[in-house]
Amino acid sequence: MASGLKLLARVSPLQYRLRMAQPDYSAASGASTSPETPGFDETTSPGGLPRRIGLWTAVAILVGSTIGSGIFRSPAGIATKLPGPLPLLAVWVMGGLFALCGALTLAEAASAFPETGGVYVYIREAWGRLTAFLFGWSELVMIRAAALGAISTTFSEYFIRVTGHDPSIAPYSQYVHYVAAAAILITAVFNYVGVRTAGTVQNLTTLAKVGGLLFIVLLAFSLGLPKTGGHYTPVAPPGSFSVAGFGLALVSVLWVYDGWADVSFVAGEVENPRKNLPRALIIGTSGIIVIYLLANLAYLAVLPVDEIRNSKLVAADVADKLMGPAGVAFVATVVMISTFGGLNGSMFTGPRILFAMADDDLLFKAMARVHPRYKTPYVSITVVAILAAVFVLLGTFEQLADAFVTAIVPFYALAVASVFVLRKRPGYDPSFRVPGYPIVPLIFIVSTAMLLINAVVDPSSRWATVGVLGGILVGIPVYLLTVGRRQNREAV
Repeated sequence: MASGLKLLARVSPLQYRLRMAQPDYSAASGASTSPETPGFDETTSPGGLPRRIGLWTAVAILVGSTIGSGIFRSPAGIATKLPGPLPLLAVWVMGGLFALCGALTLAEAASAFPETGGVYVYIREAWGRLTAFLFGWSELVMIRAAALGAISTTFSEYFIRVTGHDPSIAPYSQYVHYVAAAAILITAVFNYVGVRTAGTVQNLTTLAKVGGLLFIVLLAFSLGLPKTGGHYTPVAPPGSFSVAGFGLALVSVLWVYDGWADVSFVAGEVENPRKNLPRALIIGTSGIIVIYLLANLAYLAVLPVDEIRNSKLVAADVADKLMGPAGVAFVATVVMISTFGGLNGSMFTGPRILFAMADDDLLFKAMARVHPRYKTPYVSITVVAILAAVFVLLGTFEQLADAFVTAIVPFYALAVASVFVLRKRPGYDPSFRVPGYPIVPLIFIVSTAMLLINAVVDPSSRWATVGVLGGILVGIPVYLLTVGRRQNREAV
């Protein structure tokens, strides 16, 4: 009987606690719980991480993790696929709406399960341990390392450019990898030594990047628009729209919007999580949509679509037209700060997934260790940093970014779809419910399904997509040979 109860607890810690009416994890130590958050200690998460992240730091984590390099370099590729102002702006609006639908839905799940791991927890509670393991497996071997590698590569390119060298020419093209790896390790140190240190870095870099981007927008509208009258017409030139092109452009846009779910990974460290998590998700995602639309309108105020299409560093080209070399230096500095903040945010959130997995006995138990002094998941942070540094030494930006987007999208869809399952469970008590249910989550799920289908059908991305999805499925035999075998032994 005791072994059966132990196995049941492993199946789903939160369901077990609700169904068996057990006290929360901190009851044995006498810690108090909030009446607004039944079963959750308001000062320490179930995994032992203290709740030190306030609302605005949570918003800064979301915004800082999302606004990285994409808004400064992705418009060129998007304009290649959709060479018209209206289709160009429409794909940014649609990407923002998809992200908002996802954020509104995760806000409900986060308010019900404010645990470290976020998306991992929602998948585990709705779809079981194997599916949750596949998400964690993908985070370990692909997603997080690829994301950190892509962000740090852009930081490195701009860092080398600011020092007066061309990162595309040898030997500086090789130095890009080394500087990127060093940036990964530096942000790992910030996160290793404490949540407050990493949070301070995140707050400062988020303020700097948003302020710098809005300054570029202000200059474009005040100096560029009066001179050019804007390049908003013709709104949809012939041949500026195709379904396939729009789908591929949407993949690029969703890469730029990615990060809206990252704050859920640190849910176990957010103060008053049942209130602050939904607020952070909604405020942060809505703010990013507004900022991205303003940025694209500002780019079109100064440059025509044809020039945007051929501009890998569109923000720098806009600043060059408005301010000359000083403007280029300013933009390069803003991008450096932006990407460093995005790197810090990704390092802040990603290791918490591996920590939550280890705490569930789905990964090496050492990954769930909390530093006795700094109160951080230091082993998980160290492992993620080492893997990311290896990835960035071996891969290019395009390879890393494509692998990340393809691998994360199916799990976002599963996390959003979890509300359909969770609403049928006894004891499910979210403090926030997604408006427009079930339409809002369905919009997000259908959009992600279409993106994956489009990526498989399109010849240019087919085999890369199949390779990434195959890498995810490799996690099934890994699970059966490790976790599944161990559970079978314990059940006997």
